[in-house]
Amino acid sequence: MACISSRLASVLLTGAAAVVVATPAWAADGPSGGDAIIVTGTRQVARSATQSLAPIDVLSAKDLQTSGKQSVRDLLGTLLPSINVSNAGSGASFAVKALALRGLSTDHVLVLVNGKRRHNTATLFINGATVSGQSPADLDLIPSTSISRIEVLRDGASAQYGSDAIAGVVNVIMKDDLGGGASFLGGATKDGGGQTGRFSIDKGFAIGGARLHLSAESWVQARTARSAPNPGQFYARVGQLYSATTGTLDPREATVDRNVNKAGQPASEGFNLGYDFSVPVGSVKFYSFGTMSHRHNDAYLTFRFPDASNNIPEIYPNGYSPHLNVSDRDYQVTAGVKSQSGAAVNFDLSSSYSTNMVSYVETTALNASMGPASPTTFYIGRVKNTEWTNNLDLQKEVGLGLYQPLSVAVGGEFRQSTYGIEAGEAASYIDGGYKSTSGVNAGVLRTSGSQGVTGFAPSMAGSWKRKAWSAYVNLEQKILPGVELALAGRHEDYSDFGKTDTGKVSTRLEPVKGLALRGTASTGFRAPTLQQQHYSSASTINVSGALLPVSALPVDSAAAIALGAKPLKPERSVNYSVGFVFTAIPRFSLTVDAYQIKVKDRILLSSTLQGTLVRSVLAAAGITSSAGGFYFGNSTDTRTRGLDIVGTYRADLGQLGSANLSLSANFNETVFTRVDSVPSVLAGAGLVLIGRDRQGDFTRGTPRNKFIANVAWEKDRANVNLRATRYGSVTQVNASAAGPDATVQPKVIVDLDVGYKITDKIKFSLGANNLFNIYPDKLPVSLQGSGFSQYNPYSPYGVSGGFYYGRINYTF
Repeated sequence: MACISSRLASVLLTGAAAVVVATPAWAADGPSGGDAIIVTGTRQVARSATQSLAPIDVLSAKDLQTSGKQSVRDLLGTLLPSINVSNAGSGASFAVKALALRGLSTDHVLVLVNGKRRHNTATLFINGATVSGQSPADLDLIPSTSISRIEVLRDGASAQYGSDAIAGVVNVIMKDDLGGGASFLGGATKDGGGQTGRFSIDKGFAIGGARLHLSAESWVQARTARSAPNPGQFYARVGQLYSATTGTLDPREATVDRNVNKAGQPASEGFNLGYDFSVPVGSVKFYSFGTMSHRHNDAYLTFRFPDASNNIPEIYPNGYSPHLNVSDRDYQVTAGVKSQSGAAVNFDLSSSYSTNMVSYVETTALNASMGPASPTTFYIGRVKNTEWTNNLDLQKEVGLGLYQPLSVAVGGEFRQSTYGIEAGEAASYIDGGYKSTSGVNAGVLRTSGSQGVTGFAPSMAGSWKRKAWSAYVNLEQKILPGVELALAGRHEDYSDFGKTDTGKVSTRLEPVKGLALRGTASTGFRAPTLQQQHYSSASTINVSGALLPVSALPVDSAAAIALGAKPLKPERSVNYSVGFVFTAIPRFSLTVDAYQIKVKDRILLSSTLQGTLVRSVLAAAGITSSAGGFYFGNSTDTRTRGLDIVGTYRADLGQLGSANLSLSANFNETVFTRVDSVPSVLAGAGLVLIGRDRQGDFTRGTPRNKFIANVAWEKDRANVNLRATRYGSVTQVNASAAGPDATVQPKVIVDLDVGYKITDKIKFSLGANNLFNIYPDKLPVSLQGSGFSQYNPYSPYGVSGGFYYGRINYTF
């Protein structure tokens, strides 16, 4: 604790606040047209989006406000076709939603705030479908009211920014001006639930020569329930054990209320805070910025039947649905000092410290193996991710006698990451050994641990640390009018797996004014996260009358090694992109970019390995307390190809006002070019290392195409924003080739926001997300199980239907 406190103190004492950014405008590749000065993907002091050597989208605070979306993540997924948002988390990972870029994984996107690396969530998606095995940055914990603009670099950038930037970079630029305002949004879904209230406020202040911009938002969101009636057997057959499958049904089966499941969005409440502060001192500027958040989510898990062996009727005579409560506490503080504009050598020295801590508590639950003495509330445990990052960046323009000076940027980074697991209370994981001597489960061995999510046992707990050093060089040169070249190289050295080098070359040619060709070729990498290396969890199965765990196995555990696991190594990528920018027609722009991304040694979570051979292999290694499990491995190679198209037009309608029109699309396809077989020690038992369902998550689990048409009209005090998004099909692939697979057919989702300025300072808006209340296709009955998931959870637009809201804004 003293070590953490001293580091945090060093960050705070490094200086106070702010990043120098240019005045935001509309970006050529963004949804609103125009051209903006950007700071992402380049080390030069001033470069516009249309001059960028790689595709960049720029979204403004106005885009966020008129989108009607309530989070940064949903805003990006709504406005940019190359971004898809995952809604398929379950179990302990339901509280965090993530975004993916260009058809890759959520952990292939690097998130920056004011150009500085954002920390990742401590949560590891285990039951997360398309995001399973990943721990990305949580964009929902950045206050939306603090945002000046967002820059999205759609290109590999590991050589510029380091690990994770295989698909691209999301850079959130915070407000540093003296303006501000307040807003309140209230709304609900059409078919019940989802009632939401969200209050936001921000204001900038001048304090002598310093500037301080403060931001805050808070929210309360009710849950939605979109499950089907539960078709299962609630009670034991007359005069028999519950496990019996023949005999007379209990008469209560005909009248029991089967609407017991509550699948949908969780109940959520919390707050986000942010600040940005800067003060010039002579030729330098000290700056600091940061965020702090607390979020609490509460979700129902699958219903447990009254007479089932995972219930104790003395506690819940009518059955029960466990509640999983997930609480996030999150903060990041960055401070530094940088040169003012006009310096001979531009420099930026900074330090950043961040923590994400996630605690799990189950209520309305029990540990069936403890019998009637079981508690009903359990502390499951806690996971924590901490990152301390230090950067030095130098940049200078060097005259070489060519058309323009050479921009030379060099720098280094030191980063220390720590990941920890704290054990839960004993009742959440122990096997109490309870067997009832009479009744419908007489003599049946009961499942151990808390129902729904089993607690972290002491054997799973621990703390792990990693250090990484890196150095980079970036060169950018406009050689001739219309001819530009950029080179980047980066060397990284990790304390746990060694060194890696990446490089990038980019070029831009403008043969005629208004038409530019651009292309990049780069190598990239993603380091395995500490979560992937060390996370552990367990559930139990009955093997010949004994309860044995089937676990998420750390790759360095004895059980994983016995089953063929090997130390994780970095994923490596090769990225090619080529496209053009057309701006020859006034107020019109068109960008088209094709790309190919090959990822080698991609880290995936294996399918569950269990059965007689698995237990024999474990027993031969002296492990008799496990029935098998799953682990991470560099078990696949993939290739993703795609195309991004963005067209914008600003129309002057005279007395009818003006309109920004945009039409954008993304096409992508991912295929596996290598999939490892099970290790030789498990050969011959019909096991697969990466099953059909796991492969399908990455090849068919997100839309292969997405189209967005947007019209933003303004006249005097009124504005209308109308958007239609067509999502291509997605498929939940069955583990068995016999199926059935479950496909969500293409759908068009329409969003509408209508606003009117009552006064110069007060604006009222009405809107709808999913105006026509469209739902995804229902799952086949065989995949609905107990009816918990009626609609396909792979839906890219959720399963809660239309959300309708009113919003009032006040400008200070």
